[in-house]
Amino acid sequence: MADVVTVGTGEVERTADRAEVTVSFDATGADRAEAVSSLNQKVAGVEPLLTRPGVEVRSRRLNVHDNWDGKRRAGSMASQNYVIRVTDLEQLDLLLGELVQAEPSWMNGPSWQLIDDAEASREAQREAVADASRRAEGYATALGRRLGPLHRIVDGENDRHGPLMARSMAYGAAPGAEGMVDQLNLEPQQITVRVTCTATWTLLD
Repeated sequence: MADVVTVGTGEVERTADRAEVTVSFDATGADRAEAVSSLNQKVAGVEPLLTRPGVEVRSRRLNVHDNWDGKRRAGSMASQNYVIRVTDLEQLDLLLGELVQAEPSWMNGPSWQLIDDAEASREAQREAVADASRRAEGYATALGRRLGPLHRIVDGENDRHGPLMARSMAYGAAPGAEGMVDQLNLEPQQITVRVTCTATWTLLD
């Protein structure tokens, strides 16, 4: 008895409900201790912004190193890098504006995510199975056979695709944080949840 093996794909889109932003602050000094002290002063105004409901610091990473001019040490630099997750998207623009006002050395985001993709994954799985079934029916018809029962199904790789907006923010002095980035249209993007499966069907005479 012959089998037919088909690959089905299911895709669904959902609007992102979570964002991540990475931002880094630098400070220099005559030596490493002075650079760290200057950095402490710089991020002192940033830390309170990150304690609001709906804002979570996923990581803080400190880097301290000497600067060199050829073989001569030319002071030191200290950097603090943050990965920030925002689930209250209504305050995202305000937070970004306030971070910009703090004069970061580097800022990237937002990258868009789904808090929970279980429901979207289940719907994509249903579409993948239906797609595999349609393909199997087509092959059975082409062979002049009848499609029998499903014999085996193997889950493929799950991919979640979305425009992860990695923007290098243009920043500078401004009178207020609110409204600073609203013209950049940083709206939640669509996330595509894609599921594939490989199905084996029995062909009947």
